[in-house]
Amino acid sequence: MHRVEPFRRGFLALAPLWLGVVPFALVYAVLAREAGLSLLETQALSVLVFSGGAQVSAVGLFGAGAAALEIVTTTFLLNVRHVLYGLSLGRRITLVGWRRPVAAFFLTDEAFGVVSASGERTFGFLLGAELSLFFAWNVATFGGAIAGTAITDPEALGLDLVFPLAFLALLVPLVRTRVELCVAVVSGALAYVLARDLPGGLPILVTGLVGSLLGAALTSGRPGDDVRLDDAAREVA
Repeated sequence: MHRVEPFRRGFLALAPLWLGVVPFALVYAVLAREAGLSLLETQALSVLVFSGGAQVSAVGLFGAGAAALEIVTTTFLLNVRHVLYGLSLGRRITLVGWRRPVAAFFLTDEAFGVVSASGERTFGFLLGAELSLFFAWNVATFGGAIAGTAITDPEALGLDLVFPLAFLALLVPLVRTRVELCVAVVSGALAYVLARDLPGGLPILVTGLVGSLLGAALTSGRPGDDVRLDDAAREVA
């Protein structure tokens, strides 16, 4: 029972984010069917790729007649940020044997954010969080693929608003010091600027690297010197 409890907590911790995942999966399924993918192919991408942004991009390129190499390259660039996620989680959670490839396969932005904010350090919690999103994503994909043309305007589901708000909700609890606030602000501004000119996942990759280097530079040689935001707020008060 003590092994099931962390998994249950992780699974439920991601449940509130289903409200953002479900409409995104529905939109992906509709776009995939419109691009000419069968029900089986649409569902297989959600099971085997399990990356919303990469899947939407892939079906868009497929529908436009892009070459296989272009589709694979774009998908790779969109997901390369997971290398940084994995390095971070590997320092917090013991992942040995089969646990490492399983955790890597099911890892998502949302699962990483929730696990990081929670402070949990068990594989059970991580796996529960990951499978929670995997379950919701695949069920919604199947529903969207069946519904087909019933969703005539995918943009009307408001994804442009839902996902930025969801990621802001994940980010805020992680920003606890002035250095972290500085890195978050600079990274956000840089991503906004780069997204205008760079294709695919390059803005995410470049921003991740610059943010990591900035954080390392600001904390190098000064362990424990940074002031927590809550302490600073109390000093001002």
